[in-house]
Amino acid sequence: MVDLQDLRNEIDSIDRQMTELFEKRMEISRKVAEYKINTGKKVFDKEREKKVIEKAKDMTHNDFNRHGIEELFQQIMAMSRKLQYQLLEENGVAGRLPFIGVDELEKENVRVVFQGVEGAYSQAAMQQYFGDKITSFHVEHWRDAMEAIAEGAADYAVLPIENSTAGSVNDMYDLLVEFENYIVGEQIIRCEHCLLGLENAEISDIRTVYSHQQGLSQCKSFLQEHRDWKQIPLENTAMAAKKVAEDGDVTQASVSSAFAAKCFGLKVLKENIYSNKANSTRFIVVTNQRIYQKDAKKISICFETPHTSGSLYNILSHFIYNNLNMFGIQSRPIPGRNWEYRFFIDFEGNLNDSAVKNALRGIREEATNMKILGNY
Repeated sequence: MVDLQDLRNEIDSIDRQMTELFEKRMEISRKVAEYKINTGKKVFDKEREKKVIEKAKDMTHNDFNRHGIEELFQQIMAMSRKLQYQLLEENGVAGRLPFIGVDELEKENVRVVFQGVEGAYSQAAMQQYFGDKITSFHVEHWRDAMEAIAEGAADYAVLPIENSTAGSVNDMYDLLVEFENYIVGEQIIRCEHCLLGLENAEISDIRTVYSHQQGLSQCKSFLQEHRDWKQIPLENTAMAAKKVAEDGDVTQASVSSAFAAKCFGLKVLKENIYSNKANSTRFIVVTNQRIYQKDAKKISICFETPHTSGSLYNILSHFIYNNLNMFGIQSRPIPGRNWEYRFFIDFEGNLNDSAVKNALRGIREEATNMKILGNY
C-alpha cells in the first residue's frame, strides 16, 4: 500500500527542484535583459516564445499534461518578461511617455464646452470643477464637444462617463478612442432630483411631469404616490426644466436638479424625490493636450488583445506584478470585427511612477493598439 506521507515528501522534493530551476531560469532572463539593454532588442519575441512552448508540449505524454505545460510555460515566460521590463526601467531605457506633467491645470480664463442645455448636470459639474471665471458654451451631442476641443474651439470639455445606477456611457468610450483627446480631470455629481414647477405652482396643481427616462425611473417611488400625473420623457432633465419654464403652465413640473431650478427661475416643489440616495454621475474633463497634473493618481488606458485563450489574463497580470490597483474594467465591441473587443481599464498610479512605466511597457508590447487615455 502506498504511504501518503511518502508521496507528500516526494512532491516536496520535486517542488524544491522546481523552485531552484525557476530561480536559475530567472537569472538567465536577467542576463538576457542585459543583452537586450546593450543591443536595443525588444523584450517580447512572440515567435520565439511560441517555439519554446511547442517544444515543451511535445515532451509531454497525454493531452492533460500537454495543456498544463502550455499554461505553465506561458506564465513562466510572462514572469521572465516582467523581470526584463523591470531591469530596462532600472537602467533608464524604458522610454519616455508622450505626456507632459504640469503643476496644475488652468482653470480661469479658459473656454469650456459641455453637452446638453443650460441647467444640465454637466454644467453643474463644469462649474464645480472650474468655478465661474471661464467662458463656456454648450452643444447638442457628445461628439460635438469632442470635435470642439479637437479643433481648438474650446480648451476643455466636461462629459459624462459613468452613472452609479445606470452604468457606463458606452458612446463616450468609443469617442475617447476615435479622437486624440485626453482625460485630465474628473468630477462626481450627486444626482439629487427635485420636483420643479413655476413660482406660483403647488404640488396639488401638477398634472404632467417631464424628465429624462432615467430621471423618471429613479424617482419611481415618489411618482407612484401621484398615479394621476402623466409622465413624459424628454432628452434630458435640464430640457424638461426649460420646457416647464417656457410653457408657463402651472400644471406642469419637471424632475430635474436644484441647479436647473436656479437656471430657469423655477421653484423647488419637493426636494430629494429620488429613491437611490447614492445615485451619482462621474464626469471627465477632456482636452486635446497630452498633459497630466504631477500629483495625478488615476490612469485610464484602452487596448485590444489577440483573440486567443488567456490573452486578457496575461495583460492583466502586469497590474498584479507591479502592485497596481485597478478601479474598473469595461469592454466595447470593435467595429467591423465581430466578437472582438477593446478593453478600458482605470487604475491607480501616476505616469512618473516606475511601477506604472513597467506595466505600461509590458502592455504596450503584448497588447494591440494600447492608448493612454489620461492621467488625472
